[in-house]
Parts: sequence; structure tokens; C-alpha cells
Amino acid sequence: MPRFHCPQPLAIGDILTLPDKVAHHIQVIRMQAGDTITLFNGDGDDYTASLTLLEKKRVTVEVKACTSRSVELPYAITLAQALPEAAKMDWIIEKAVELGVAGIQPLAAQRCVVRLSAERAEKRQLHWHGIIVSASEQSGRNRLAQLAPLTDFKSWVAQQDLHRRILLTPRATQSLADWARHQPAQAVALLIGPEGGLTDEEEKLAVQHGAIALSMGPRVLRTETAGLAALATLTAAWGELP
Repeated sequence: MPRFHCPQPLAIGDILTLPDKVAHHIQVIRMQAGDTITLFNGDGDDYTASLTLLEKKRVTVEVKACTSRSVELPYAITLAQALPEAAKMDWIIEKAVELGVAGIQPLAAQRCVVRLSAERAEKRQLHWHGIIVSASEQSGRNRLAQLAPLTDFKSWVAQQDLHRRILLTPRATQSLADWARHQPAQAVALLIGPEGGLTDEEEKLAVQHGAIALSMGPRVLRTETAGLAALATLTAAWGELP
């Protein structure tokens, strides 16, 4: 059944007009009145709805049923990703959402090739949010991963956070997999450097502010691989059930 994000209150019996983007998608896949779709608004439930009216630029539905369905990880993982070049960030966000990440924190580090002005950063935020929505629709998630504003690396590591922070670096002596095997499931933030990695100064600063330095093993992973491999490593070690 097609799934769509509908960012508005939903309740059984509601008759509502779908957002333009969703309406356009329904028109493209040639659905008909009476067809059934699933809507979610991020509250953790799925809503079954029936198409009641399809016009050229307007689609309405009636909400028929509500189902509580938990597909989220029982521990929150935040991916703090230093900006990579080109479209790698799009791919990272999409796959991280599929793997169950709870939050994404874009970072501006010293070796980042991409430098965004305030205006460009705002446009990228909207673009990345769209990727989160699409990946959630595709993967069956009914809560959206939280997207934080682009933040300077030094400012972010200096912030106080209750989540344990993990600095992934090939210079660490202990692996993430080994660490996770001896730790209870918990909320963590995975810190990933850009192409070329974080500088020595940045790594030292992160550790000074409480980050644990861990590696992904003997091989050096690309920035677009490291975070996703780390997500998979933690879910394999801690499981996906409460």
C-alpha cells in the first residue's frame, strides 16, 4: 500500500486535502477514487485512508483506520556528519534514515570541501528534509528523523549533551564493535569526519569534551561509508527490539 507523509493532525473520520506533492504523486501513479493509501504524520501511528476525490491539482481522502506500529530503534542514534562533497550527503541521509537513525547533525569541519552560506545552508536544510520524508515513506518509518541546523564543529562539540558521543577515527585502538559488545543499548551520537578526516586538533577537542575514540576496524572507510557501517554495527550488537 502506498505510504505518504502528511504533516497535519490525523484522526479517524477526517476528510482532508492532501499536500500538493502527495497529490501529484498519486496522480502520477494513476490511483483512482476508492483506492487505499497509508498516511503518517510523525506521531508514531499509521492511518489508512481512502481516496474520495481526484482532481487535476487536488486530492482528498477520508481517514478510515489508525494502527499503532513501532518500527523505531529503542535507543536514539544521532549521526553527526561533517559535510562531504557533492551529493554524498543526500545519499548518507537517505540510507541513515533507512537504517533507523533518530537525528542528523550536519557539521562544518576544517577539512570540509563544501562551504555553505547562510542562504545556501537554509536551502540544503529544506532539501535534506525532503530526503528524510521520502526515505521514511519508502522504509516504513512513521516518525521523522530530526534534522538539526548546520553547525560549526567546534561549537557542536562544546555543547553539553546527555548522549554519549563516539568519535570514529582510524587512529583509535578499540573498535566500535568491541565497545558495543560490552555496553548496554543506549543513546549515542556518531561523529564522522569529512573527506580527509578530522584534523588532530578537532579530534583532541572532541575527546576533551567527552567523546570516546573508536575505530571501524583495520580498514579506512570513506566518509559516506563510515557512519552507515557504524549504524549497522550498533544495531547488530544491540538489536532492534526493546
